[in-house]
Amino acid sequence: YELTDRGVHVVTRLNKALRKADFRKGKRLGKDDHIVQWPKPKMRGVRGQAYKAMPEYVTVRELRIRVEQAGFRSKEIIIVTTLLDPTEFSKQDLADLFRARWNQELDLRSIKTTMQMDFLRCETPDLVRKEVWTHLLAYNLIRTVMAQAADNHGQHPRTLSFKATAQTMEAFQPFLVALGRRSHQLREEMYQHLLDTIVVHRVANRPDRFEPRKKKRRRMPYDLLTKTRAKTKLDILRRVSTN
Repeated sequence: YELTDRGVHVVTRLNKALRKADFRKGKRLGKDDHIVQWPKPKMRGVRGQAYKAMPEYVTVRELRIRVEQAGFRSKEIIIVTTLLDPTEFSKQDLADLFRARWNQELDLRSIKTTMQMDFLRCETPDLVRKEVWTHLLAYNLIRTVMAQAADNHGQHPRTLSFKATAQTMEAFQPFLVALGRRSHQLREEMYQHLLDTIVVHRVANRPDRFEPRKKKRRRMPYDLLTKTRAKTKLDILRRVSTN
């Protein structure tokens, strides 16, 4: 409701633990494709005026997609969307759009792993927010440069390597800083060299790739560090001095 209230459409997977899809009900649009109304549930954490502002029903479209790709875990999924027009948005279009969701997983991996945001180092809430926003700002800037490089060479931005782009920008940074404002033409030429170098690093399109959902690395046989490193080292020194 909150997304549609902002004018944002939704395509997501049905949480079967919270709702069940019954294709015998609602307005039938085709096989395993219908429009239904979801009643307003009792929600934890949403009370008062916010809960009262929500409508009693939300109109959504449910469709069942069968996955025939070998190696994929899910063989059948139910997609929920606010795109209700079956002529403008066919069942196959929505299935293809939902499958493109894998790019979001790759983007999160780039932010968490490549940009090392999987562990936040600040300790106060205010600084943590600044750390998160700094990572997202840097991520968007890198993606912007990737889009410019792809556009200059007639390539799709998704075919370029995010990690290689970040490394290339880091390598070019001292040269761009050294040029400063001395020569606008030289900086433009250097920036074009940067874009040309970025577009060289391509990634393969592997939409049918699948991997086992298992851990490869074994956990280290050490206790968890539950205190700050300084306090832990102090405890070690105290034990040594006591012994």
